[in-house]
Amino acid sequence: MRDIVVSMIIVGLMPTCYRRPFVGLVVFSWLAYMRVQDLTWGFAKYQRWSYYVAILTAVGFVVSKERKRWFLPDPRCYIMLFLALWVALGVALSYRPSPYQFSRLMEFFKVIAIALFTTSVVSTKERLRVMLWVIALSLGFYGVKSGIWGIMTLGAPILTGPGGMIADNNDFALAMAMCVPMLFHLGWTERRPELRRAFFVALPLSVITVGCTHSRGGFLALAFGTAVMVWRSRNRFLGIGIAMVLVVAGLFLAPDTYIERLKTIKDYETEGSAAGRIRAWGIATRMAVDNPFFGVGLNKFRQHYLGYNPNPLRKEIDGTAIIVAHSSYFQIWAECGTPALLIFFVLMFSSLWTCWRIRKEATRRYMTSWIINYATMFEASLVTFMVGTSFINRAHFDLFYHWVALIIVFGHLADQEMKNPAKYPMREGSRSELRRIEKTGFDRKRQRVSAFLPRGA
Repeated sequence: MRDIVVSMIIVGLMPTCYRRPFVGLVVFSWLAYMRVQDLTWGFAKYQRWSYYVAILTAVGFVVSKERKRWFLPDPRCYIMLFLALWVALGVALSYRPSPYQFSRLMEFFKVIAIALFTTSVVSTKERLRVMLWVIALSLGFYGVKSGIWGIMTLGAPILTGPGGMIADNNDFALAMAMCVPMLFHLGWTERRPELRRAFFVALPLSVITVGCTHSRGGFLALAFGTAVMVWRSRNRFLGIGIAMVLVVAGLFLAPDTYIERLKTIKDYETEGSAAGRIRAWGIATRMAVDNPFFGVGLNKFRQHYLGYNPNPLRKEIDGTAIIVAHSSYFQIWAECGTPALLIFFVLMFSSLWTCWRIRKEATRRYMTSWIINYATMFEASLVTFMVGTSFINRAHFDLFYHWVALIIVFGHLADQEMKNPAKYPMREGSRSELRRIEKTGFDRKRQRVSAFLPRGA
């Protein structure tokens, strides 16, 4: 029955995906992040729904009579295109390219294409809001589902994710950690109280889900993302105090197995998993040094691992060990070369710069604004990814490139709005007062019941 319902919903949406490409992007994102097809057990589970929706959306976009652009003329769009071509060239030049390697390359092309398409069709503030809602609620669904399960089982570990890009428990933890800033800020910007309450029910359950994965990288990513939100809150000092109380309470309620696992972070030199990561990073470095331009080829790290490992373990020789780079940075460096790694950094830090620049200008102009809220949300989620991806192989993580595209769109829309001072006048206040507020996060003229709020709320 569930297969029939899911199939009818998706098939029913397909004509609209053809007529309205933005709806096609929304449906594709819903299928990618919520993985609704994985909630079925029969024929619907194995259908390539995303593929069908993508084809209909692309054809509808091409034949549409509306004026269209393939992507925004932002340098990062061209950089993403160049990265895709560079990785493809590396695959072509790699030692004995395999069919699986080409399939992974096609998946990466799809990720870049969706990111570029997002900059084309997400052309208004309302569409941006819809896209953020779809991503946040799709991931938040699993935050609520897994969080309730974690409470009912008293913290039983989550060993696998829902599927797709979040099939691994570490990938699942990273996605849920990135979702926490989305739920927090979208909740504050929502005016309807019942929807706001729904966001703030999903928020703590998503945090519990990150804990249930027992992912140390997920824990660190969540901690850094929360630190960004606290730093950007209206009263930083009170925000720090509240965050410390919540951390102590969380550690007190967490199961002993999770606490013991977190303690191994400081014993990275002797703890088996952490020591294995350090060894993998060293081997990845040697690969990158020997192949500085194109690397050893996409998805070729495992094939070349033993050749660069002078002292392999027995389980690595007999093939029972999981051989990965254990870091997106080392993964893309070893497999795709130094230029690809530099492009990866450029995408990250240029997106952070957009958030900082837009937020600074919006804070100077407005007392409150959706722009300030969104800038903090994008910044916190991006920092979460940058920290979490240091410990897992997610250099080609769908959500990262989609997030960069949404930041590009956000920067474009925010600049358009702030260039219209007649419609959006600057806020009142002396420059010295505004600078003081920016530094301390405290405005005596606008004290609120809760000081742990994002600026702009």
